[in-house]
Amino acid sequence: MQFAAKNLLVLMLSACGSQATTTSLPQATQNTPTLFNPPVKIVTSTPVPAGSYIGDAVPPALREQVDGLDVRLDVSSSIQSNPNSSEMQIEWVYALVAPFPTVRDDVTFDELHIAWSEGTAPAPFNGIPLLMDKSTLAAFTALWDVPAAGSVRVVPGDQLLDTAWSELPAWAIIPFESLDPKWKVLTVDGQSPIRKNFDVSKYPLVIDFTLQTSNNLQSSNSSISQLPITNYTASKLTTIILTGVTALVRATALTMELKGTTYPSEKIRDILREADITHVSNEIPFFTGCTFPKPDQAALVFCSDPKYMDLLNDIGTDVVELTGNHFADRGAAGMLETIAIYNANGLPYFGGGVDLQDSLQPALFEVNGNKIAFIGCNKPDVNRFPTATDFQPGAAPCDFPYLTQKINQLKTEGYIVISTFQWNESYTADPSPQQRDDFRLMADSGASIVSGSQAHYAQAMEFRNDSFIHYGLGNLFFDQMGDQDWMPRGIRREFFDRYVIYDGRFISAELIAALLEDYSRPRIMTEQERAGFLQEYFYHSGWMPLVPTPTPSITPTLTPMSIPPLESTPSP
Repeated sequence: MQFAAKNLLVLMLSACGSQATTTSLPQATQNTPTLFNPPVKIVTSTPVPAGSYIGDAVPPALREQVDGLDVRLDVSSSIQSNPNSSEMQIEWVYALVAPFPTVRDDVTFDELHIAWSEGTAPAPFNGIPLLMDKSTLAAFTALWDVPAAGSVRVVPGDQLLDTAWSELPAWAIIPFESLDPKWKVLTVDGQSPIRKNFDVSKYPLVIDFTLQTSNNLQSSNSSISQLPITNYTASKLTTIILTGVTALVRATALTMELKGTTYPSEKIRDILREADITHVSNEIPFFTGCTFPKPDQAALVFCSDPKYMDLLNDIGTDVVELTGNHFADRGAAGMLETIAIYNANGLPYFGGGVDLQDSLQPALFEVNGNKIAFIGCNKPDVNRFPTATDFQPGAAPCDFPYLTQKINQLKTEGYIVISTFQWNESYTADPSPQQRDDFRLMADSGASIVSGSQAHYAQAMEFRNDSFIHYGLGNLFFDQMGDQDWMPRGIRREFFDRYVIYDGRFISAELIAALLEDYSRPRIMTEQERAGFLQEYFYHSGWMPLVPTPTPSITPTLTPMSIPPLESTPSP
């Protein structure tokens, strides 16, 4: 209903058939119309002057491209039809955003429009004005009428991000091309321009512009013919999901034997499959001679039945990381068999290989015109976890001079670089000082994303210049349910990180929060679980104070069988 009402208002404005003045905006009145009570009003206008004319609502990125051209350009509802001119329609997509450490994910269009027209914003933005630059204000004033007094605050576009972060909580409307990973994109009625299922026809934050010119738009050497008809093209967008530890052993493997090899993915497969590139860090080698799994296995030497490859295929795995500590648990034979299985399934790998040279090579992708490179290494003591050599397979050692040079080279070649670590394990949210130094070195070398694949317990995050660092995501598929004394509270919680690349640029990072059940199967967190999880980790990341929230009662979902206690020594 909200879209019908919105469109009715736009039609009524456009039906006036005259050029509305956009050089100044009227002041809000006490009788500002609401979404469901649009007024019948007369727009007082003045003719558009002859020659070029660029309306105040035109966003800076579009304004720059028409600067100096003999055109008239403004919001479509403000442009009169002219039979003596050629016309071009331009669609501009905007995004509702908040600083990255914002818990809320979705706003309804009703809430957004009421905040605009009445000044009553939804939590946590109660009493907080929407931030935007002056062109965005002019554009949405043409679409939604004048905002209520105090509901909007104009900030120069190049200061919006810093202003919002300094005033947490805050929210803003920005053009799609202004997205930055430090912004969190809020969905509006479930629609978001950074999602693969985005339907622009159902999205309210779209402004239509009309360009008029006396020139021939079809002329191939016309500058106007080169102008974009939109700032959003779905075919230029690539999504990537990074995950934490996968270890298909012990109780996880036994559950797969009893309930099916794809049982662990039942509640998350659609999310993982949707990504253009889904990453899995599988720590355990596949090995034909692997024995039947035992939940109480004492020896920390592991292998997985090759049939468990069905699980990786089921979630749509596109690239496998081989940096895991246990990759060499079955010796060269196990590692070579594992690599052969990945090759047979057409799965690229990185962070390990048949020898040292192979292990150091990045996995390269080009998807929807975006170039993405994965590179990773194993940090722990090589005496305990042997890495690849010139003549032996294994995980890639952390050769930092090589990694810094290679990452810089890949960035220069136009790749968005994702650098991953199998770092020393810890069961704390806070990374160690050395861990921070090593991860930051990769970011400083040119990696846009640096991610820890080693962490069984989720760790903090940070932004470093234009890079996003997540020190540890937690488990993806593993049996740590927190039912042993040494396991920390909350070990069942885990992140999948979804990254968005658009037209060669890293524009967004999203945190997907899940909870492990039945020693094997993650599920997406409830709204209350997710809120507590995010608030805790935004605190550990130094972005906000810890806000006490009720902890939901989480009862482990156990299988009907009797599962013996897991071994009491920290595992993979």
